[in-house]
Amino acid sequence: MNRDCIPNAEADKYFFHFPDGNASIARLLVRKLIPQAIPGISPTGIVLAKVDYSKLDEPSYWTRIRLNSTVVKVKHVGKPDRAKEVEVTYFADKKLQTVRAANCILACWHVVIPYIAQELPQPQKDALASAQKVPLLYTNVLARNWTAFQKLAASTIYAPGMYHTAVNLDIPVSIGGYECTKTPDDPIVVHMMKAACEPGLPARDQHRMGRIQLYETTFETYERSIRDQLSRMLGPGGFDPARDILEITVNRWPHGYAYEYNSLFDKFWLEGTETPCQIARKPFGRLAIANADADAYAYTDCAIDQAYRAVHELKS
Repeated sequence: MNRDCIPNAEADKYFFHFPDGNASIARLLVRKLIPQAIPGISPTGIVLAKVDYSKLDEPSYWTRIRLNSTVVKVKHVGKPDRAKEVEVTYFADKKLQTVRAANCILACWHVVIPYIAQELPQPQKDALASAQKVPLLYTNVLARNWTAFQKLAASTIYAPGMYHTAVNLDIPVSIGGYECTKTPDDPIVVHMMKAACEPGLPARDQHRMGRIQLYETTFETYERSIRDQLSRMLGPGGFDPARDILEITVNRWPHGYAYEYNSLFDKFWLEGTETPCQIARKPFGRLAIANADADAYAYTDCAIDQAYRAVHELKS
């Protein structure tokens, strides 16, 4: 049985999918901005390309990317309506440092922006603060093979009552020298997903409680639940967690997907009034606002659209 012949509904929805998901998109953007940092010219070449991190912050380049630099304050130099510059304070190398620029785009989680840009008007701060992220748990399990999935004739399993609510085989993509697994006897990555929440509460409160849950849960608890769940799901197909699980990576994503409006918890959604994200993303002086939060839609195309809008709102 060749895995290339197995229909995969999720893969069919993609026009194009990199093996590492959106990470390759970010790497392509970096290569476009700083060609010296990543070799190659084609999209397929990005998959296995190595990044030269020493080239990201060169003084002679037009674009500089400074890693491990957390911004803690952004303010105009002078009154916002007349300022010609913005001062950005960030923490790096165990100390606070500042830079000045003609403009600044805040593309981080909207909830933190009011703490960073304290000059913003209060109604805009309130709108920004409403953008709760959906906390997610993404677990990758390296399995010795996927014969159990083959025997059960399944590639994706939904389990609303279990710890991880969805389990699926890695999407089969071979590109740029990277080759996906082809036969059931080959090793494979099994993806497991959980949207952390607290049932019975309003959506935003569920997300807040879910974030705390992700912070407080130990790896031992995650591992125990993973082994138990895969044993119960795949055991009838011959899966043995002690034998077949080679590695486990647990990705706690407390600030995961952008919050998307719905009529159950957001009355304005059906009223046709200005939404919080529309208020939140308004430019202020030389500050522009981006991120998928700016349109309350949790996907890459939205983040790109909002970045495009924010750039065109900058003052000359």
